[in-house]
Amino acid sequence: MRRYQDRDHRPFRPPDWAPPPPHHRRDHHCHNEHRYQPQHQHQRHRPAQASPPPPQFSVFLVRAGPDFSAPTAIVVEALVAGLRSRAPASLSVHSSGRVAACLVFTCLPAAAAAARELWALRLDGLHLLTPELRDRSLAAHASPQIASVFADHASRLLNSDLVALSTARSAELAASISGLKQRLSSPKRLHDASQLILERTRLETEKELVDAKIAEYKAAMMSIQRAVLCGPEDQEEGVDMFGAVNGGDLDFVRVHMMLLRECRRLKEGLPIYAYRQRILSHIFANQVMILIGETGSGKSTQLVQFLADSGLAGGGSIICTQPRKIAAISLAHRVDEESNGCYGDRSVLSFSTFQNSRDFGTKIIFTTDSCLLHHCISDMGLDGISYIIVDEAHERSLNTDLLLAMIKKKLLDRLDLRLIIMSATADADRLAEYFYGCQTFHVKGRTFPVEIEYVPDISAKASLNSAPSISSVACATASYVTDVVHMVSFIHNNEEEGAILAFLTSQLEVEWACETLSDPNAVVLPLHGKLSSLEQNLVFKSYPGKRKIIFCTNIAETSLTIKEVKYVVDCGLAKEYKFVPSSGLNVLKVGWISQSSANQRAGRAGRTGAGKCYRLYSESDFGMMEVHQEPEIRKVHLGTAVLRILALGVRDVKKFEFVDAPDPEAINMAVSNLEQLGAIEYKHSGFELTDAGRLLVKLGIEPRLGKIMLDCFSYGLKKEGLVLAAVMANSSSIFCRVGTNEEKYKADRLKVPFCHPDGDLFTSLAVYKKWEDGHENKNMWCWQNSINAKTLRRCQETISELENCLKHELNIIVPSYWCWNPEEPTKHDASLKRIILSTLRGNLAMYSGHDKFGYQVISTDQPVQLHPSCSLYIYGSKPEWVVFAEILSVPNQYLVCVTTVDHDALCTVHPMSSIKQLEKSKLQSRVISGFGNKSLSRFCGKSGQNLQKIISVLREDCRDDRIMVDLDFSCSEVLLFAKEHDMEKVFCTVNDALQLEAKMMMNECDERRPGGSILALFGSGAEIKHLELGKRYLTVEILHQNARDIDDKELICLMDSLVPGIANFHKFFQATSDETKWGKFTFLKPDSAEEAISKLNGIEFHGSLLKAVPVCSYSSPGLPFPAVRAKVSWPRRPSKGLALVTCASGEAEFVIKDCFALGVGGRYVNCEVSKKIENCVFVKGIPLHVTEAELYDAFCGTTMRRILDVRLIRGPPTGPSVSECEEALMRAISVFMPNKNFPGQNFRVQVLPPEERDPMMRATITFDGSLHREAARALEHLQGSVLPCCLPWQIIQCQHVFHSTVSCPMRIYSVISQTVGALLESFRSQKGVSYNLEKNENGNFRVKLTANATKTIADLRRPLELLMKGKTINHPDLTLSTVQLLWSRDGMGHLKSVEQETGTYIMYDRQSLNIKVFGDTDQVAAAEEKLVHALLQLQENKPLEIRLRGRNLPPDLMKEVIKKFGADLEGLKDRVPAVDLQLNMRHHILYVRGSKENKQRVEEMISELITSSDHNSLARLSSENACPICLCELEDPFKLESCGHMFCLACLVDQCESAIKSQDGFPLCCLKNGCKKFLLLVDLRSLLPDKLDELFRASLNAFVASSAGLYRFCPTPDCMSIYQVAAADAEGKPFVCGACSVEICTKCHLEYHPFISCEAYKEYKADPDATLFEWRKGKENVKNCPSCGYTIEKAEGCNHIECRCGSHICWACLENFKSSEECYGHLRSVHLSYQ
Repeated sequence: MRRYQDRDHRPFRPPDWAPPPPHHRRDHHCHNEHRYQPQHQHQRHRPAQASPPPPQFSVFLVRAGPDFSAPTAIVVEALVAGLRSRAPASLSVHSSGRVAACLVFTCLPAAAAAARELWALRLDGLHLLTPELRDRSLAAHASPQIASVFADHASRLLNSDLVALSTARSAELAASISGLKQRLSSPKRLHDASQLILERTRLETEKELVDAKIAEYKAAMMSIQRAVLCGPEDQEEGVDMFGAVNGGDLDFVRVHMMLLRECRRLKEGLPIYAYRQRILSHIFANQVMILIGETGSGKSTQLVQFLADSGLAGGGSIICTQPRKIAAISLAHRVDEESNGCYGDRSVLSFSTFQNSRDFGTKIIFTTDSCLLHHCISDMGLDGISYIIVDEAHERSLNTDLLLAMIKKKLLDRLDLRLIIMSATADADRLAEYFYGCQTFHVKGRTFPVEIEYVPDISAKASLNSAPSISSVACATASYVTDVVHMVSFIHNNEEEGAILAFLTSQLEVEWACETLSDPNAVVLPLHGKLSSLEQNLVFKSYPGKRKIIFCTNIAETSLTIKEVKYVVDCGLAKEYKFVPSSGLNVLKVGWISQSSANQRAGRAGRTGAGKCYRLYSESDFGMMEVHQEPEIRKVHLGTAVLRILALGVRDVKKFEFVDAPDPEAINMAVSNLEQLGAIEYKHSGFELTDAGRLLVKLGIEPRLGKIMLDCFSYGLKKEGLVLAAVMANSSSIFCRVGTNEEKYKADRLKVPFCHPDGDLFTSLAVYKKWEDGHENKNMWCWQNSINAKTLRRCQETISELENCLKHELNIIVPSYWCWNPEEPTKHDASLKRIILSTLRGNLAMYSGHDKFGYQVISTDQPVQLHPSCSLYIYGSKPEWVVFAEILSVPNQYLVCVTTVDHDALCTVHPMSSIKQLEKSKLQSRVISGFGNKSLSRFCGKSGQNLQKIISVLREDCRDDRIMVDLDFSCSEVLLFAKEHDMEKVFCTVNDALQLEAKMMMNECDERRPGGSILALFGSGAEIKHLELGKRYLTVEILHQNARDIDDKELICLMDSLVPGIANFHKFFQATSDETKWGKFTFLKPDSAEEAISKLNGIEFHGSLLKAVPVCSYSSPGLPFPAVRAKVSWPRRPSKGLALVTCASGEAEFVIKDCFALGVGGRYVNCEVSKKIENCVFVKGIPLHVTEAELYDAFCGTTMRRILDVRLIRGPPTGPSVSECEEALMRAISVFMPNKNFPGQNFRVQVLPPEERDPMMRATITFDGSLHREAARALEHLQGSVLPCCLPWQIIQCQHVFHSTVSCPMRIYSVISQTVGALLESFRSQKGVSYNLEKNENGNFRVKLTANATKTIADLRRPLELLMKGKTINHPDLTLSTVQLLWSRDGMGHLKSVEQETGTYIMYDRQSLNIKVFGDTDQVAAAEEKLVHALLQLQENKPLEIRLRGRNLPPDLMKEVIKKFGADLEGLKDRVPAVDLQLNMRHHILYVRGSKENKQRVEEMISELITSSDHNSLARLSSENACPICLCELEDPFKLESCGHMFCLACLVDQCESAIKSQDGFPLCCLKNGCKKFLLLVDLRSLLPDKLDELFRASLNAFVASSAGLYRFCPTPDCMSIYQVAAADAEGKPFVCGACSVEICTKCHLEYHPFISCEAYKEYKADPDATLFEWRKGKENVKNCPSCGYTIEKAEGCNHIECRCGSHICWACLENFKSSEECYGHLRSVHLSYQ
């Protein structure tokens, strides 16, 4: 037959059916001839007379829907032709339509037999047509026969292959169990035995389940047999599983579909199938039952079918509630598919809204608990409902708890009503207790195992290295979101096939994850509650060849079975609202889930097969989770719940029988809020609904949203009210901000044109209005504007539902037009704000007055910030009063969905008296200006320490922790924030501190030493503030018992109040040996220093007494050069020619023998054993000039015995003083130095004061390390010499071991460490050289060098110094403004990049404005080249900053810029193509890069936009000021510290250099007209970092020149020493220059001339020989030296005279000789006598 040849039209035959009986077929053509042709011939020759027509019985073959096209007419004809029964009298076949064929019989038995055979063929799976008998007599005759066919088929199914497979599986399990028992009987380890017992238990459980399923299946077949045969009730007591089939006419189609479904049930093997009879028996015997079914047991889809099959519901409906709409819809669809044909058309429906559920007349209904609750509240009761199944009860949603409470009350009135509470992890004991100890039935879940793996640290999982990197935007999300995406990537790349379900906490996280994870071999889908049904259904589809990856919220925890899910990623977190009764606020917070939820999530991986769950937290974290989820009624605001409870007629909510009673405070808060909304009122000792409350109940939405709608209706804003309620419920997801950082930045710009100055709700209204106004492609419009199209469609659906509700419930028609226009301010803005304020009056917040504290929530008095996405930020405004929808906590708290409030509207919700009282607590602001940035920096202190101390003191004094002091360096302003009554105190305190800093900066001086002991104070205006010549002290050192703990600023204030004229101060930061030393103060005058000593000593300060001691700064000048030191010594006490030499024990005699005739110093010494001291040799006859070292060397060189010590016996001390020795040493060394007139610049000499018993004088000589040759020659000259002021035996000994130290910070050492190490290693090969490298407590590295010569020290230091000093970059193109770019973000980026590329360290000195590079030579050169190039590029590309927010600018300027020129500023780029534009939305700044002309064009375009705006106080962008010196546009602007005036840097430098050249123009002042303020020292340091010494010398010259002869310079050329001129009536005093050692008379300014008056000395200077000739007259004993001409007077003695020039002269003939011997020889030979 054709039906076998055409495979496409062959009906499906289930493989598990038993084989059908043989089907006898006849030839198709013969059958047609027999059936049709005789009939036609008979009719053609029929006689004309009429006869009664024969009876006709029709059998219709009906196609199944919905297309009614299969099978084809040919297949139907073949089916009919193959019937064994009698052929029909006529046959009509239709190719399409519901009726496929009509078989007409004239004989009733033939028609019944045909119907019976057609049903038999259908049961055998040969067709799917339904034989339909419309004739009652035929149906009555054929039904028993058809029923017998069904009974026989059911009997065959009892022994089908499907049963055989299940039986075989049971036998296999039995064999496995038996094998395990045998293995357990043998000895084994405890661990192995435990595993075997667990495996045996699992197998036994599975076998019990398989056997129970087989028994259930057989019982079902027998039940169907009884039902179709209407046999006697011979079954055991209990509920008939197919009781719905009994009674009345049998629907064989329904019975057939039930048979098919029963076979599928056995094959699929859901665990609940094995418990069907027991569950139905429990339900029948109990009015309330709790069914705990493990995940995957099938309870959600099967229980409703069990009840419908059993007929227990009678004519009533079976209602199954779900907490979510998607679950209700998907379950209804699933059950409808499984029970297709079992219950008739539209027997399984889902109702997701109240309007759909007005009539529960369907057999099986899936709905939400909210919908059923609303149905009950609307006075419809539960009539027509027989069974209520509350599914997913473990979630304990608010509606679930209210529904259970309401049903409990109904159960007492209707005994026929049954309640079944289902869950996988619910707290069964608590629910059973609530329902009077009802029965609990447990169903085990599917046995598919789920492996649990805890991964608390993603990075620790080694195999994750193979996971692909997540995009750079990952840093902008929470860490757990990134971890989830990483884990999913790992599973996708490493695990076997299977869908992945990953849990996140919110819609935004889900969408971000979907955007981030991209793989061509995967389909990434979102799943959250805000998706449409079509979008949600995508997760249930299969995608061949690709892995399905689903990111979802906790919506997928329950009720959903997504095929192919094998892997679950659980972050362990969920985002939920938490209502805080104490504050009355809803807080959205991310928190841990419960253990039950975690198990539910893991169960998603084991619904259709073995799976694996990755938990991104530790097992200990799981143990600390709550066991069950906290009921929602204890977490949310109870406004909706209380309203519904009152709608049920309960007058006292606290007496309502809750499953778990909420906090009474939460109930009181909800009642209070509903009273404020006008929804309830207190009457007759209870609360009742008002008319508005009843309307809110009918609307079925949150009371606040309903109140907004109703209030808008009263203002004539019906459309606006409806949309406002919808967008307020979805405001958090209207705008999309996902993707990369650039995409988010663009989304922020696209949002700006929609932002409304009145807040977020108005912005959301504006977006919806724009979207609704009509766009050809709304999805494209949303994508172009970064708006969530799904959210707007959801809003549209909500609006449509609300419109229907208003129309049917309240008889209100909502117009389609808008009254409100977001583009134009109208009265409707104020109306809407009043409505929102009235609704959200409990969520009122006042601006605290400072951005740090944000807004003060009135109800809780807590400070909360606006959410970063708030529309008000676009306008840079902070309205005084706002209302908000909720507080978001993630983890910082933010106000969400904020709306501004008009001040005059506040009286409608709060009394004005309370408003004014609240406003008194607001922080007021005040500005202090007129101080420079450096003063502000010192006021702030290092790391803001000083500022924080001031703020702490003010807060403590004013008892207000909100007091703030902010510094605005761009405007040089100090911003004060305090309450009104505290402001004056805060202002005075801060202003006094600023004035002190300014005063200290004005008086600040540098201590300069022009020469010797002269001290000059060089201060503001480049003036010499004081010149100290008398060696009086200017510096005072401060000591305190707790020097490290006292307040520095407080001490400075105390000093300033006691003693005026502080020049500077210095605190000892490094650890010193004396912990009591705080620091030192330097004063402008010595009198002030002395006054400080007298006043400070004895003052109590911080619990201890202060001590002030003078510091003689001239006595220990600093060294202006890298130093190397040498030590020299000479005898202080003369030798007596005696010594004691200590020998080893018993060796004195041997030493004497060895040292017989020992010569020391040109003499023989006498040695003998000491009689007084054991082991000592007493030595006599030692020359006086011999030292201990020489004597020791002499003994050691003569004897091999050990000499332990040598000690000369000396007499009492004698010799010159310390100062004389210092002067003598300086004179002796200075002749070897290059600058003989200024020895102090090359070396220092310090003679140490000796102790009483010291035998030696010691001195330290510190040389400039660069003068190593000169130092070596000087020391060589000193070695063995005698100072002119000393005696001949005081011979100098030089110590030929020198030390020198170089150090550098750790950061510098890190880049030069290898080079330093190589250098130090090379030092090892040099003789007499050693070094020590160490790291101090501050992290700095120090190299201490030791050598035996200064040259060696210098050679060692030089390469180290070059490395540690770095190279200063001196490039002609690097101006001040260019160098300062290093501190910009781009500059720091370039700096770090150059450092990384070259391996160097780059340091920018802000004081000297120099850039230094540290590293190897090649690396430094490369770094210098790269850095200079980068800085010049930055300077060229330095952007112009155009501020779009300011005092004189329109508040919406940034919005207008974006609206006019586009989100990407395309309008500006089109008109000025060569510029690069960047908009900083946070600070409202437009950065323009390009040429100077293009920058000006952009600036002019923005100015034109400002001018064309409607802003009242129009302003153009301020142009830069001109320099007061050159009167040109500022170039490299420099702001003076003292006055804040701006100059060109080059102009100020020229002013200073001009003063240097002319040595005039002091003091240096600001040249701005009328200013004349001094240039402070901090400015001079920045302006002339390398020429400050020259400026000082010029100032010193000007000071001396302007002293009217009071001061004069030392006459030595280029010597800077100064002395004070003696008064006209005073005697001249000597001035000894400390720099060049010249002695000057302070009156006549000539060489000092003791005992001679200035006038006489002048005469002598005029004619030096006049007095000499006068004196020599008549004197024979006076002659001149023939060599030098020196006048010599001979008093007595021989004729040998030695001149001071060293010549030896014969007095008789004045002949000159080189030595005395020659002179004496001459006298003997020539003059024959010495006389």
